[in-house]
Amino acid sequence: MRLVTISEIEAAAKRVADHAVRTPLLRQHWAEGELWLKPESLQQIGAFKIRGAYNAIASLDDAQRARGVVSYSSGNHAQAVAYSANAFGIPAVIVVPDVAPRLKVEATRSWGAEVIEVPIAEQEPVASALAKERGLTYIPPFDHLDVIAGQGTAGLEIATDLPDVDTVLVPVSGGGLASGVGTAIKALCPGAKVIAVEPELAGDTAESLRAGRRIEWPMEQRARTIADGLRAQPSDLTFAHLQSVLDGIVTVTEDEIRDATRVLARRARIVAEPSGATATAAFLHHAGELPGGKTVSVISGGNVDPELLAELLA
Repeated sequence: MRLVTISEIEAAAKRVADHAVRTPLLRQHWAEGELWLKPESLQQIGAFKIRGAYNAIASLDDAQRARGVVSYSSGNHAQAVAYSANAFGIPAVIVVPDVAPRLKVEATRSWGAEVIEVPIAEQEPVASALAKERGLTYIPPFDHLDVIAGQGTAGLEIATDLPDVDTVLVPVSGGGLASGVGTAIKALCPGAKVIAVEPELAGDTAESLRAGRRIEWPMEQRARTIADGLRAQPSDLTFAHLQSVLDGIVTVTEDEIRDATRVLARRARIVAEPSGATATAAFLHHAGELPGGKTVSVISGGNVDPELLAELLA
């Protein structure tokens, strides 16, 4: 199976330069140890997903783009595809689960996309059916080389801004972000360790990596985590990347995710959704399982419903 290359990530960086924010690395002097945060919550759509979605749509030929695009997502990829389609002036149809945070659903609509809500387990088949029925170009949330290359631009920035980084913590779900970031880090900072982090309640990737093969968890099981952006599971493509670039994986509890969300808001002044706080939860609560040294934690997104944020900060 062909994996994304560093040259593809570098090409993606040029495509997304005018639309994806080059997020900074923020040193956290309050933290025990050497911690930098990469706040992808600062993206225009509030999450890293803009990188992969825009790169994928920009990589289409004119005829493919003109037909319009379709995808499925719990919210962040939905917004990213809607934003990117709007930027190109093409129609977008997004299938979202009926349990998706309203903040993310309404933000997707605000970019002009048609939003279709379905039961959580029906997202992918409905999106695939719509692609065939309407002749739309399908932009999956992670199972796509151009999406992975786009997400990898975050890793390219980390390697450029902190070339002597020792450890990179990245949340994992479908695996596009971890695949892309891991590819960039391994190419440019070969001595650094890339550690994936996922919720215990959606720990299918950890189990799969231990077994050496993909092990599927039912959606009802993965949907238990508060980290709604981390309820997917890797595809064959992303799992092959993860096996190639990851040096380890850590799972965190729901209480640890909640605590990390609070700490990021109070100490780092960063609003993170639970999914976005998951990597930092590993730094705060599982330091003994990590390689240590100069550590970057990727804050993957900040699209959290105000009511949930108020509850987490109470």
